Amino acid sequence: MNNITMKMNADELILCALREDITSEDITTNSVMRDYKAGEVELICKQDGVIAGLDIFKRVFQLLDEKTEVIFNCKDGDTVKNGEKIGIIRGDIRVLLSGERTALNFLQRMSGIATYTRTIADLLKGTKTKLLDTRKTTPNMRVFEKYAVKVGGGCNHRYNLSDGILLKDNHIGAAGGVKEAVAMAKEYAPFVRKIEIEVENLDMLREALEAGADIIMLDNMSVEDMKQAVKLCEGRAETECSGNVTKENVARLVDIGVDYISSGALTHSSPILDLSLKNLHAI
Repeated sequence: MNNITMKMNADELILCALREDITSEDITTNSVMRDYKAGEVELICKQDGVIAGLDIFKRVFQLLDEKTEVIFNCKDGDTVKNGEKIGIIRGDIRVLLSGERTALNFLQRMSGIATYTRTIADLLKGTKTKLLDTRKTTPNMRVFEKYAVKVGGGCNHRYNLSDGILLKDNHIGAAGGVKEAVAMAKEYAPFVRKIEIEVENLDMLREALEAGADIIMLDNMSVEDMKQAVKLCEGRAETECSGNVTKENVARLVDIGVDYISSGALTHSSPILDLSLKNLHAI
């Protein structure tokens, strides 16, 4: 993330995380370190994976003390190995201790998402299909989690409800049907907005195409029906496959020919990447 993105989107969220962890003081650190003392600590990788969120990790310490120095031996998107020293943090020992958990929470979470995303993205290499995330993100962590998906080789679906039109089952129910929902969206939305609609069977798909939807989301449909759907949509609408897509079952979708595969698991089910700050000492 560049400095403008950081200041506009990340700083306040990082500060909120720090306030959550330090309501008045870090009583443990203050009890053993009464005054300033310079020190350094190593950032160690304890598991193979893909690193993501280094700028956020660094920013945690620099928001506590702008003089903190952080030096990395890798960059976002790099593969890291168990036991690898990937950075050194130097500064006020009190800052290193107080910022440790918040900084690691961000970096471990983002790196876990990047690692999981890379696993699925690699399975789609050589196809036209792009891997998408969803809005199934941790509250107040979306900007970080969607960034991690991109680092891992995935693409971002809409960022939030203001970002794009996606008519799902309950929207269709509220509107009274597929054709009605698409017609209402076309009437309301700016002409530059694409209209995506979720369908659960081929009859709904045909209705959506007749109504002029731009993107058809094939939700929890059989592989056979999805293959037929892709043929029906060719030249008329883009296609997106969704519904409980994980690294364990994505292989069955590779040859269907959809334009996009979306997976909520990228952000709601990826385990963290194990990282640690070790060997703190005065300098």
